[in-house]
Amino acid sequence: MSDDQRALVAHLMRRAGAGATPAELDALAERPYDEIVEDLINPPPTADEDDDLIFRYFPSLANSDTPWPWSARWIYWMVNSESPLREKMALFWHHVFATAWFKSEHGPSMPVHVQMFRDHGLDNMRVLLGELSRDPAMIFWLDNVESVKGAPNENYGRELLELFSMGVGNYTEDDIKAAAYSFTGWTFEQPIPLYPHGGYPSHFVYREDLHDDSEKTFLGQTGQWNGDDIIDIIVQQPATGRFIGRHLYNFFVKDEPGVSAWSVTEPGNPGAVDELASAFAESNGDLRAVMRVLFNAEWFKQERYERVKCPAEWVAGAYKLSGKLGMPQPEMWNLHLTMGAMGQTLMDPPSVEGWHTGKEWIDGGTLMERINFASKLVSDPSTPVVQELVSRLQERGASSPDELVDAALDIAGPLAVSDNTRAALLEAASAGGDLSYGSDEDRDAVGERAAQALRLVIASPEYQFA
Repeated sequence: MSDDQRALVAHLMRRAGAGATPAELDALAERPYDEIVEDLINPPPTADEDDDLIFRYFPSLANSDTPWPWSARWIYWMVNSESPLREKMALFWHHVFATAWFKSEHGPSMPVHVQMFRDHGLDNMRVLLGELSRDPAMIFWLDNVESVKGAPNENYGRELLELFSMGVGNYTEDDIKAAAYSFTGWTFEQPIPLYPHGGYPSHFVYREDLHDDSEKTFLGQTGQWNGDDIIDIIVQQPATGRFIGRHLYNFFVKDEPGVSAWSVTEPGNPGAVDELASAFAESNGDLRAVMRVLFNAEWFKQERYERVKCPAEWVAGAYKLSGKLGMPQPEMWNLHLTMGAMGQTLMDPPSVEGWHTGKEWIDGGTLMERINFASKLVSDPSTPVVQELVSRLQERGASSPDELVDAALDIAGPLAVSDNTRAALLEAASAGGDLSYGSDEDRDAVGERAAQALRLVIASPEYQFA
């Protein structure tokens, strides 16, 4: 196993999941890279999420009218799922198809919405858009529940084209109207009233009597279109492959400007977006095929630590590194607010455009929230990752502050840092002199210094990036 292979696999696991523990990384790095990619993009057909244990800690999941426990559950599975890309794709699509709890205040609909992304996030784009269009949370969020024959509501048709599939400049106002007419009658079953027992689920309903079955012209094609026809025509468009490719590049490879600027701003790497668009077209919209191209591309392999971690990635990654979330913890209840203080409230994005990403995640307040949260997870020398760091130092007979800094950077990444960052880390590590393992007191001191080194690595500018 070469150092570069290990660093490459660590990069893949940060982007395709929440990272990997040191032991997981050592095992994965012994395998061919392309085999790891195939395992990631082909998760088992049945979900590996057994919630019995989580329900013991959060019985409110049985009938919750708030997203708080569902955020906790989602972070838990980002950390522990045997299918990490399934969770990461769900987070990606939650960014793209931003739908929020705050409008409906209907607790049961948002977990179902997220589960839909888990189940179909790697399917064909037609399947995913079809499921999205039948999702009660989305139908209410963009007012398609109000869209009926003779009085179509254009909100869903507009956002389907502008933000979900093609992007500004690739359709006309007449196309929006045709899409709106085609989705009339796509609604949901009204759930039982909230009180006195809390929220009840809802289900998609197609009301043929409310559907406009007249002839419509959409993107140059004419027929008695229904919603599924609109989706099929959208997926055929070259603009769709480019737009989805740029979304994927922005989330999995390197930060791009906000989606509102894409109609006037070229991609940072047009060739990469073209490759993803070609994979989309050649596979007829198969997202698994597109992700295979993305993860195996040289430009993906080279773009390391080029994306600011969103708060959900930061929290899940910190737990993954620390090794402290192998079992549900009562503190998980607070994660919804914790991530909100960092700028991202899961299942409650601020608008249909979603969150502004990249360096906009970072300001003085959110940076402090991030560092304090992650540093606390590795402050105790008995934490699994600190114990692992101490064990590796002792096995190597490492005694110098230089070796302590190198080992801490390796176990937290491997993470390459600037000369200034390294100098600051080394200055702090040198304060205690050389490491010694001769007595219990000496080993305890190494544990304290290892925890301090990890806290400082986590606080470094470079660690903010994935």
